[in-house]
Amino acid sequence: MKLIGIVGTNSKKSTNRNLLVYMQKHFADKAEIELVEIKDLPLFNKPADKKIPESVLEIAQKIEAADGVIIATPEYDHAVPAALMNVLAWLSYGITPLLSKPVMITGASYGQLGSSRAQAQLRQILDAPELKANVMPGSEFLLPHSLQAFDDDNNLIDLETVQKLDALFDDFRLFVKIAEKLSNAQELLHKEAQDFDWEKL
Repeated sequence: MKLIGIVGTNSKKSTNRNLLVYMQKHFADKAEIELVEIKDLPLFNKPADKKIPESVLEIAQKIEAADGVIIATPEYDHAVPAALMNVLAWLSYGITPLLSKPVMITGASYGQLGSSRAQAQLRQILDAPELKANVMPGSEFLLPHSLQAFDDDNNLIDLETVQKLDALFDDFRLFVKIAEKLSNAQELLHKEAQDFDWEKL
């Protein structure tokens, strides 16, 4: 199974990046996880000619070729970071790589709540008409106090946290396989997403 892990921040040091690096190593026998950085993308400016930057197209192509996507989001002011909003805006402007793509949401934060509000917001965003990703329901991996969560080798310290992540990841692999069979409406959804335009409403 081929998965893309999106580091949902432009911060040079992030425990969300640490989490994805850990998952990449920890689940190496179950899936190939390629990490994608968004920190160097240009700011979305709604170009009139709908010309997408090459750096964005590269990410879109990787998503399209993958079986599923994992997004690790921090929480800034009860919301997802601007950098993550930026890449999602690009990925929904005349292109639809996330359409019906299975997505697992994770998040780490320095505080107690583990990016719970940001994850809830991200679910809403991914359900937008221009994105229409297939987010795994009933799942939420929250990593609180993330500065203390990893050892010197970037392994999660708490056994219960590891067990929960293991269970959710196994569920996600099953979700990916089920999602592959739910393709009857995909062509129609693809056309709707391509034709959708807020300015015509």
